[in-house]
Parts: sequence; structure tokens; C-alpha cells
Amino acid sequence: MRFTRAIVRAPCATFADGLTSGHLGKPDLPKALQQHAVYCATLERCGLTLTRLPPDDEFPDSTFVEDPAVLTDNLAILTRPGAPSRRGEVEGIAAALAPFYSHAARIESPATLDGGDICQAENHFFIGLSARTNAEGARQLAEILASAGFTSSIVDLRDSPTVLHLKTGMSYLADGRIVAMQEIAAHAAFEEYEVIRVVPSESYAANLLCVNDCVILADGFPQIAASVRERGYAVIPLNMSEFRKMDGSLSCLSLRF
Repeated sequence: MRFTRAIVRAPCATFADGLTSGHLGKPDLPKALQQHAVYCATLERCGLTLTRLPPDDEFPDSTFVEDPAVLTDNLAILTRPGAPSRRGEVEGIAAALAPFYSHAARIESPATLDGGDICQAENHFFIGLSARTNAEGARQLAEILASAGFTSSIVDLRDSPTVLHLKTGMSYLADGRIVAMQEIAAHAAFEEYEVIRVVPSESYAANLLCVNDCVILADGFPQIAASVRERGYAVIPLNMSEFRKMDGSLSCLSLRF
């Protein structure tokens, strides 16, 4: 998959009031803004043209633009986030996508679905069942994807105490390769792929971003960085400390298409 565009939104003034299950302290907003600027510059370095949405103080989590939509080359699907406080973000993302997609499908109540629970691997989608994505959300998404010619499989995370979203614990690298934290690496849905396991001490780095010829990786995780480099990928490490405090990671911060 090659990407040409991405939608991003800088952290807002209320960023520290967002949802988090972590115990890493409150984020430093100026530092988060600096890290976000570097992230955006890195996407541009990888060949993407960015649509930059203005910060939205009404929605503290709105910098995590991945959750309100699922995108393919020719299909946009607007989600229904599992956290009620985030559902108002969807219309802003719908407006941002309108110039690029003539129509957007929607996940409808009683379904819930977060984009962070959806991982595309070429023509296949992994759909995570989690605290944010329910079975009805997974069913609706699978039906929409099937109508567009995509296959999908379910990864049930509901008994996991550490995996908020599917892409918290795994990412599709490229070339039939998946990076996955130890807790979910042996899942049956991944058996046809080469799974690169992330050691428990580096679990945060299981969320990485493969953008065209580059792999963007959270800084400070040398073992997984070495494993990715050994397979011939160019690695770009980024400091994600302030977003980690808010349960955020690399893929959360952009919608790529």
C-alpha cells in the first residue's frame, strides 16, 4: 500500500483532560505540540501531503484522528467511537474527508467501533473486539468491507488488561509481516503471516507506522528497531512520550490514504 495523503490535527489546549488509563503523569502540551510537529514533518518526508485540521478544545482526544474513520483507497467508513465523549469528533472528520471521498459509509448504533481497532494488511482487515469496539461494530464493518471486496478476521481483545486497541498491540509492516506484542502474537488470525514478536519491555513499540518506504517507530526500543532494520526497512525513530501518557501512539495521530 502506498499513501499520498494524511489528515492530522494538533493537540488542543485541553489535551491533558483526555481519556487515559496510564499512570505516566499529565502530558506537557508544548512538548506534545513539538512532538506532533516532528511527526507531521516525518509524514511529509515519507511523501505525504497533509491536511492539517485546527485544534479542537471541545474534544481533548481529537488529536487522535485515526479513531473516527477507517479508510481504503476508494472507501471511507465513519465510525461510532466506543467512548461517548469522542462521538462528536466524527462530523469534523467527515467534513475533512469530503473533498477526497464522494461517499462515506457509517457505523450505526448500537454498534461501537474505533479506528484504532482496525488494521489493514493489503486486502485483508484485522478487526479488534475491545472495550471500544463491540461485536455489532465488527459485524457492520466486516459487511461494509466485504461489499468492497475485502476480507476480514476478528481478534478478540476483551480479556486483555493491557491492549486498549488492536493496534496498541500489533501493526502490519509490509510484505506479509506483522509486528505484535507477545500477548497476542500467537493469535490464530496471524498464522499466515510472519510475526515479528515484540519483547514485553518494548510492547509500546508494537504500534508502528509503515509509510511507503519508511517505518516510523517510537524511539527508545532498540530490539524491535533492530528486528525491523534486519528485514531491510528504513527506520525513523520518533519521541512519543507525551502521547504515550494519553494512551496514544504513532498510528493514532493520522488518517493515511
